[in-house]
Amino acid sequence: MPWMWNAVILLLAYLLGSIPNAVWIGRLFFSTDVRNHGSKNAGSTNTIRVLGYKAGIPVLLLDILKGFLAVKMIYLTFYYIPATGEYINFQLLLGLAVIIGHIFPVFANFRGGKGVATLIGVILAIDPVSMLICIGVFMITLIVTKYVSLSSMIAGLSFPVLVIVVFNTTTSSLIIFSLIVFVLLLFTHQKNIERLLNNEESKANFLFRKRDVSN
Repeated sequence: MPWMWNAVILLLAYLLGSIPNAVWIGRLFFSTDVRNHGSKNAGSTNTIRVLGYKAGIPVLLLDILKGFLAVKMIYLTFYYIPATGEYINFQLLLGLAVIIGHIFPVFANFRGGKGVATLIGVILAIDPVSMLICIGVFMITLIVTKYVSLSSMIAGLSFPVLVIVVFNTTTSSLIIFSLIVFVLLLFTHQKNIERLLNNEESKANFLFRKRDVSN
């Protein structure tokens, strides 16, 4: 039955999201659990902070790839017609499943990242134009403020604004998904919001630090 196969695919998407790239790469190649250092977050930004770009960039790319591949799991079905409401709805469910897997990974004691990189992959697979604009918003905000957390939340806010206001989307499930995405980002950034309000949030100066390339 289709619903049973859908459940299997959604479970696979969750398990894909549960692959803790930051944790595994840190432990395997650097004997370090990034969750015990820096911001204690299992994401690419903290990996860069703790282990440098040589670890952080692969984590970023792999986390983005998780989100992208999860949405493309819809090709494992044979009963959804592309561009229809049901097709989009199941893509969005796959996206939510992989994001939840990243935030609460079964393979890392349910202590994962904040889901930003994986979210990028999800939206790239579903709505690439909106995602590229969100990336632009993120980069501009980061350059101006040096706060990764604030940049992520503002970029997250720009997604529903783009979907609802700019592109005037009529697909209700996509509108709901965009709002859920923003709420999820607020949920995973609760501590960052508190630090921002108290002017205690650390700026990501390490991302802009010039590297000595001389021998």
